[in-house]
Amino acid sequence: MPGFTVVIPARNEEVYLPLTLRALAGQRHAPDEVIVVDNGSTDRTVQVARDWGATVLRCERPGVAHTRQMGLEAARSEWVATTDADSLPSPQWLEKLSEAAPGRAALYGPMRFCGVAPHWSRLSGAGYSAFLHVCRVLGKPNLAGANMAYSREAALLTGGYAEVEAYEDVILGQALARLGEVAFVPGALVETSARRLDRGVLPFAWQHLRNITGHTRGYFGEERRPPPEN
Repeated sequence: MPGFTVVIPARNEEVYLPLTLRALAGQRHAPDEVIVVDNGSTDRTVQVARDWGATVLRCERPGVAHTRQMGLEAARSEWVATTDADSLPSPQWLEKLSEAAPGRAALYGPMRFCGVAPHWSRLSGAGYSAFLHVCRVLGKPNLAGANMAYSREAALLTGGYAEVEAYEDVILGQALARLGEVAFVPGALVETSARRLDRGVLPFAWQHLRNITGHTRGYFGEERRPPPEN
């Protein structure tokens, strides 16, 4: 099975990041390396990452696309898997991705919210899976940075991440789909924080609709909700 470097972009994530790194430490298929790309944090994000044994890179250019690109270029494994600093990959995440990798250019999996009532978590997972299915039917796979993986060689051939404020992950995924096969991996679950709903469900849905139609600004806010208690 191919080896994976996991890349995590981070900015002021000292509260959430330990949970993500703990989830990666518990993977049944251990990553070759975990890279945290810091994008100007003013808190203890860098120290937290180092304490967990991650490789830390400093990206001086603001923007998540630049941090993801730096991680892609620095990765030494055949495959790169990406997640976010407020997300929790399931223990079988890399195992399932590794099993599905041969012959593919990119992979992605299901997601659902954590830190919310169980029925809301299940509903978010079902809704997101339905959305991904529609995108596949339309021939426009929607790969999200919190749960995607790709051949490093293939990604470099596409030129990597577009320099946009948001949607850079989906743009790369669609470029990879033009280059080779992209597969959805049902067992590669990632849970992610519900802080994206801080402004409400409707504004969240509206922003996604804008991103899908090519308006790639205004997705990321500065507010950080505390993580759920374990």
